[in-house]
Amino acid sequence: MRSATPWSTVLDDTLVATGGTLYMVGVSTLIAVLLGTPLGVWLQLTAPGGLRPSPVVHKLVGFVVDLGRSMPFLVLLVLLTSVTRLLVGTTAGPSAAVVPLAIGAIPFVGRLVQNVLSEVHVAAVEAAVTTGASILRIVRSVLLRESFPALVNAIGVTAIALLGYSAMAGVVGGGGLGDLAVRQGYQRFDDRYMLATVAVLAVIATLIQFTANRVARAVDRRRHATV
Repeated sequence: MRSATPWSTVLDDTLVATGGTLYMVGVSTLIAVLLGTPLGVWLQLTAPGGLRPSPVVHKLVGFVVDLGRSMPFLVLLVLLTSVTRLLVGTTAGPSAAVVPLAIGAIPFVGRLVQNVLSEVHVAAVEAAVTTGASILRIVRSVLLRESFPALVNAIGVTAIALLGYSAMAGVVGGGGLGDLAVRQGYQRFDDRYMLATVAVLAVIATLIQFTANRVARAVDRRRHATV
């Protein structure tokens, strides 16, 4: 009968794997927000009733976004193998996992951003238009500013989704907590590794959501205090 792995070893391995997971989630979330936010703004500007309505462009971009959102992550992981190898030189490890994680999250963020911007009160946008403000200024000073608390929550939702995807990436050698759970917890039937990885993933998800909520509320209070 195989003896259980000492808890000290389990905790050490879990700590290392947690660092890999945080790296994957952090970098991919940053890339997704940087590229997905302009995509969401573009969708909103070209939507019917937007500042630059363009039905053809909106439908085309929307189709691509929805196609990317509907793609199962494991399928995307396999499809992007060549791209991942080209960009980072390998298809294994946390750095390799960042590529499909970020690419898969960009359309997700884009649609979230568009939904958030569409909730900005039309009166605020019309007031800015009547002053002769440029499109860029309206986007920055009205759309993004008014919806910033909701955007923070959207980023939190994205990070939590990527946390789950990063665990799936571990199944195919992406590293992190998912990889540890599969190699040590599942393949070697060691419940201590499985319990440790599940507990850490739950804690990280809770902390992300808690932080996003606190930041969103703080920004919202400050925004109303300056009005």
